[in-house]
Amino acid sequence: MELNEKLQQLRKQKGLTQEELAEALFVSRTAVSKWESGRGYPSIDSLRAIAKFYDVSVDELLSGEQLLSVAESHTAQKQRRTRDLVFGLMDVAVAMLLFLPFFGQAADGAVKGVSLMQLSDVAVYLKGAYYAAVIAIIGLGVLTLALQNWENDIWQRCKGSASIVFSIVGVLLFVLSRQPYPATFLLVILAVKVLVSRR
Repeated sequence: MELNEKLQQLRKQKGLTQEELAEALFVSRTAVSKWESGRGYPSIDSLRAIAKFYDVSVDELLSGEQLLSVAESHTAQKQRRTRDLVFGLMDVAVAMLLFLPFFGQAADGAVKGVSLMQLSDVAVYLKGAYYAAVIAIIGLGVLTLALQNWENDIWQRCKGSASIVFSIVGVLLFVLSRQPYPATFLLVILAVKVLVSRR
Protein backbone atom coordinates (compact mmCIF):
# COMPACT_ATOMS: atom_id res chain seq x y z
CA MET A 1 0.00 0.00 0.00
CA GLU A 2 1.32 3.45 -0.95
CA LEU A 3 1.90 6.20 1.62
CA ASN A 4 -0.98 8.33 0.36
CA GLU A 5 -3.38 5.39 0.72
CA LYS A 6 -2.11 4.61 4.22
CA LEU A 7 -2.57 8.24 5.26
CA GLN A 8 -6.14 8.29 3.95
CA GLN A 9 -6.93 5.01 5.68
CA LEU A 10 -5.47 6.11 9.04
CA ARG A 11 -7.32 9.43 8.92
CA LYS A 12 -10.65 7.77 8.09
CA GLN A 13 -10.16 5.19 10.85
CA LYS A 14 -9.90 8.07 13.32
CA GLY A 15 -12.97 9.73 11.77
CA LEU A 16 -11.15 12.96 10.95
CA THR A 17 -11.51 15.38 8.07
CA GLN A 18 -8.41 16.65 6.29
CA GLU A 19 -8.89 20.01 7.98
CA GLU A 20 -9.07 18.44 11.47
CA LEU A 21 -5.91 16.42 10.78
CA ALA A 22 -4.14 19.53 9.48
CA GLU A 23 -4.99 21.39 12.70
CA ALA A 24 -3.77 18.48 14.83
CA LEU A 25 -0.46 18.35 12.94
CA PHE A 26 -0.07 22.15 12.64
CA VAL A 27 0.09 22.07 8.83
CA SER A 28 -2.17 23.42 6.10
CA ARG A 29 -5.15 21.48 4.75
CA THR A 30 -3.51 21.82 1.32
CA ALA A 31 -0.47 19.90 2.60
CA VAL A 32 -2.66 17.06 3.89
CA SER A 33 -4.54 17.01 0.57
CA LYS A 34 -1.23 16.76 -1.37
CA TRP A 35 0.00 13.92 0.82
CA GLU A 36 -3.23 11.95 0.48
CA SER A 37 -3.50 12.46 -3.28
CA GLY A 38 0.11 11.37 -3.83
CA ARG A 39 1.14 14.79 -5.24
CA GLY A 40 3.72 15.34 -2.51
CA TYR A 41 5.41 13.78 0.49
CA PRO A 42 5.43 15.04 4.07
CA SER A 43 8.70 16.41 5.38
CA ILE A 44 10.66 14.22 7.79
CA ASP A 45 9.38 16.30 10.72
CA SER A 46 5.80 15.94 9.48
CA LEU A 47 6.29 12.17 9.08
CA ARG A 48 7.42 11.93 12.69
CA ALA A 49 4.38 13.96 13.79
CA ILE A 50 2.05 11.75 11.72
CA ALA A 51 3.58 8.56 13.13
CA LYS A 52 3.25 9.88 16.68
CA PHE A 53 -0.32 11.08 16.10
CA TYR A 54 -1.43 7.69 14.75
CA ASP A 55 0.80 5.75 17.18
CA VAL A 56 2.65 3.89 14.41
CA SER A 57 6.31 3.81 13.38
CA VAL A 58 7.67 5.72 10.41
CA ASP A 59 8.71 2.35 8.95
CA GLU A 60 5.08 1.24 8.97
CA LEU A 61 4.15 4.32 6.94
CA LEU A 62 6.89 4.09 4.33
CA SER A 63 8.49 1.52 2.10
CA GLY A 64 12.22 1.76 1.37
CA GLU A 65 11.62 3.47 -1.98
CA GLN A 66 9.22 5.98 -0.44
CA LEU A 67 11.73 6.73 2.29
CA LEU A 68 14.27 7.69 -0.40
CA SER A 69 11.69 9.94 -2.07
CA VAL A 70 10.93 11.63 1.25
CA ALA A 71 14.63 12.15 1.93
CA GLU A 72 15.13 13.66 -1.54
CA SER A 73 12.09 15.88 -1.09
CA HIS A 74 13.37 16.99 2.33
CA THR A 75 16.79 17.82 0.87
CA ALA A 76 15.22 19.80 -1.98
CA GLN A 77 13.04 21.69 0.49
CA LYS A 78 16.06 22.59 2.64
CA GLN A 79 17.94 23.82 -0.44
CA ARG A 80 14.91 25.90 -1.50
CA ARG A 81 14.66 27.47 1.96
CA THR A 82 18.37 28.30 1.96
CA ARG A 83 18.04 29.86 -1.49
CA ASP A 84 14.97 31.82 -0.38
CA LEU A 85 16.80 33.10 2.68
CA VAL A 86 19.80 34.24 0.61
CA PHE A 87 17.62 35.84 -2.10
CA GLY A 88 15.41 37.57 0.47
CA LEU A 89 18.32 38.95 2.49
CA MET A 90 20.16 40.12 -0.64
CA ASP A 91 17.04 41.88 -1.93
CA VAL A 92 16.38 43.56 1.43
CA ALA A 93 20.04 44.69 1.50
CA VAL A 94 19.26 46.84 -1.55
CA ALA A 95 17.73 49.25 0.99
CA MET A 96 21.31 50.46 1.55
CA LEU A 97 21.00 52.39 -1.72
CA LEU A 98 18.44 54.61 -0.01
CA PHE A 99 20.81 55.64 2.77
CA LEU A 100 24.45 55.13 1.73
CA PRO A 101 26.35 57.40 -0.70
CA PHE A 102 26.34 55.20 -3.81
CA PHE A 103 25.12 57.83 -6.27
CA GLY A 104 27.32 60.42 -7.95
CA GLN A 105 26.14 64.02 -7.96
CA ALA A 106 27.92 67.08 -9.31
CA ALA A 107 28.69 69.65 -6.61
CA ASP A 108 31.10 72.62 -6.85
CA GLY A 109 32.88 71.28 -9.93
CA ALA A 110 33.39 67.82 -8.44
CA VAL A 111 31.37 64.65 -8.12
CA LYS A 112 30.36 63.71 -4.60
CA GLY A 113 28.67 60.58 -3.34
CA VAL A 114 25.10 60.86 -2.07
CA SER A 115 22.36 58.43 -1.13
CA LEU A 116 19.27 57.96 -3.28
CA MET A 117 17.29 60.02 -0.78
CA GLN A 118 19.76 62.93 -1.16
CA LEU A 119 20.07 62.69 -4.94
CA SER A 120 18.77 65.92 -6.48
CA ASP A 121 20.46 66.70 -9.80
CA VAL A 122 18.65 64.09 -11.92
CA ALA A 123 15.40 64.31 -13.81
CA VAL A 124 12.26 63.54 -11.83
CA TYR A 125 11.35 60.59 -14.08
CA LEU A 126 14.82 59.08 -13.59
CA LYS A 127 14.73 59.47 -9.82
CA GLY A 128 11.25 57.92 -9.89
CA ALA A 129 12.61 54.97 -11.88
CA TYR A 130 15.44 54.55 -9.33
CA TYR A 131 12.95 54.51 -6.47
CA ALA A 132 10.63 52.11 -8.31
CA ALA A 133 13.45 49.65 -9.00
CA VAL A 134 14.85 49.80 -5.46
CA ILE A 135 11.46 49.51 -3.76
CA ALA A 136 10.37 46.65 -6.05
CA ILE A 137 13.53 44.68 -5.20
CA ILE A 138 13.18 45.36 -1.47
CA GLY A 139 9.48 44.48 -1.54
CA LEU A 140 10.14 41.17 -3.26
CA GLY A 141 12.85 40.40 -0.69
CA VAL A 142 10.47 41.09 2.19
CA LEU A 143 7.80 38.88 0.58
CA THR A 144 10.33 36.10 -0.04
CA LEU A 145 11.35 36.11 3.62
CA ALA A 146 7.80 36.44 4.94
CA LEU A 147 6.26 33.78 2.69
CA GLN A 148 8.96 31.11 2.87
CA ASN A 149 6.50 28.44 3.99
CA TRP A 150 3.68 29.37 1.61
CA GLU A 151 3.06 26.31 -0.53
CA ASN A 152 1.52 28.12 -3.52
CA ASP A 153 2.95 26.49 -6.67
CA ILE A 154 3.01 29.71 -8.74
CA TRP A 155 4.77 31.61 -5.94
CA GLN A 156 7.31 28.81 -5.45
CA ARG A 157 8.12 28.69 -9.17
CA CYS A 158 8.27 32.45 -9.84
CA LYS A 159 9.84 34.17 -6.82
CA GLY A 160 13.46 33.24 -7.62
CA SER A 161 13.15 34.19 -11.29
CA ALA A 162 11.41 37.44 -10.40
CA SER A 163 14.20 38.33 -7.98
CA ILE A 164 16.85 37.77 -10.65
CA VAL A 165 14.86 39.71 -13.27
CA PHE A 166 14.34 42.67 -10.91
CA SER A 167 18.08 42.74 -10.20
CA ILE A 168 18.93 42.65 -13.92
CA VAL A 169 16.51 45.53 -14.57
CA GLY A 170 18.11 47.49 -11.72
CA VAL A 171 21.63 46.88 -13.06
CA LEU A 172 20.61 47.97 -16.56
CA LEU A 173 18.84 51.07 -15.24
CA PHE A 174 21.89 52.21 -13.30
CA VAL A 175 24.34 51.36 -16.09
CA LEU A 176 22.30 53.22 -18.71
CA SER A 177 21.93 56.26 -16.45
CA ARG A 178 25.68 56.27 -15.70
CA GLN A 179 25.53 55.44 -12.01
CA PRO A 180 28.39 52.91 -11.73
CA TYR A 181 28.38 52.30 -7.97
CA PRO A 182 24.72 51.29 -7.57
CA ALA A 183 25.09 49.23 -10.79
CA THR A 184 28.13 47.42 -9.37
CA PHE A 185 26.37 46.87 -6.03
CA LEU A 186 23.36 45.28 -7.75
CA LEU A 187 25.65 43.30 -10.07
CA VAL A 188 27.40 41.72 -7.07
CA ILE A 189 24.00 40.85 -5.56
CA LEU A 190 22.92 39.37 -8.89
CA ALA A 191 26.11 37.27 -9.12
CA VAL A 192 25.52 35.85 -5.64
CA LYS A 193 21.93 34.96 -6.56
CA VAL A 194 23.03 33.21 -9.76
CA LEU A 195 25.68 31.22 -7.85
CA VAL A 196 23.19 30.18 -5.17
CA SER A 197 20.51 29.22 -7.69
CA ARG A 198 22.92 26.91 -9.55
CA ARG A 199 23.60 24.79 -6.45
